[in-house]
Amino acid sequence: IDWRVTARTGKTHTKLFREELERPVLIATDLSASMHFGSQLLFKSVQAAHLASLVAWHAKNRGDRLGGIVFNEHDHLELKPRSRKEGVLHYLHALTAIHLSQHNSQYGSQQSSTNSTDESDLLSKNINGRYFTDNCARIRQIAKPGSLVYLITDAQQIKNTNTLQHQDALRHLTQISQHCELVVCLVDDPLEQALPTSSVKLNVTLTDGDNRQQLTLGDSNTAARYKQQAQNISEQCSHLLTKAGARVINFSAGQTLEQQLRDGAQFCNK
Repeated sequence: IDWRVTARTGKTHTKLFREELERPVLIATDLSASMHFGSQLLFKSVQAAHLASLVAWHAKNRGDRLGGIVFNEHDHLELKPRSRKEGVLHYLHALTAIHLSQHNSQYGSQQSSTNSTDESDLLSKNINGRYFTDNCARIRQIAKPGSLVYLITDAQQIKNTNTLQHQDALRHLTQISQHCELVVCLVDDPLEQALPTSSVKLNVTLTDGDNRQQLTLGDSNTAARYKQQAQNISEQCSHLLTKAGARVINFSAGQTLEQQLRDGAQFCNK
C-alpha cells in the first residue's frame, strides 16, 4: 500500500512491482595459453567456447541481455549486454576473434585485430602475468548489481597459490559475488587429473613449457601420487572459489558437453 497517496486522497492506493525481464548475463571466457591444451577429445579452450555458447543461447531464450568479455594474456574484447540474437552473435564473434588471435600469435602469423565492437579499450599486454587478475577486476567494474556472471576458466592463476595475483583475483571475485550471482565453470583435461594407464612401465617427460618432470607410466604408486596431488589442487581451488561466494561447476575437455550435462551438470537451470 502506498500510504502517502492513500492519506492524501482518502482512497487506498497500492504499488505494483514487475520483476525485470531482461536480467544482465555476463560471460567471462578465459582463452589463455593454458586453455589451449587437450589430451583426448577437445582443447580446454574449445570446451570453454562450447560452454559460453550454451550459456549465451540460454540467456537469449530467457529474454536476458547478454554481454561480457573474452580474454587471454594479450587481448581483451568487451561487449556490453545486448538483447536477443544480437548479443549472442556478438559474443560468438568475440570468441572466434580471440581464438584466431591466439592461434596467429603462436604460429608467427600477423595478429588479427581485436577492436571491440562496443568501443571498449584494449587492455595492455600483461607480460607480468596479471592478465587474469586484471580481467577479474574488469568484470567487477562492469557487472551491475543483480547480474548473473559466468567465469569460464581452468583457474591456473587461482591454483598457483605461490603468486600474489591469485589473492587479488579472489578479492575481485569475492566483491562480485556480494552483488551478483557468480558461477565459475572450471574446465580441466583428463591428463590433469590422472596419468594414462599403461600395461608396461614407460618413462616419460612432462613439461608446461617452463618446467620439466619425469614420470613413470604403468607404476601404481606414481599414478596414485599423481592423482592424489591433482585432487588436492582441484579441491583447494574449489574451496577458495566457494569461499569467495561462487558456485563452482567442473567440466572436462575429455568428454562431450552433452554427456556431462546428462550426468548432472545443470548449470543453466536458473
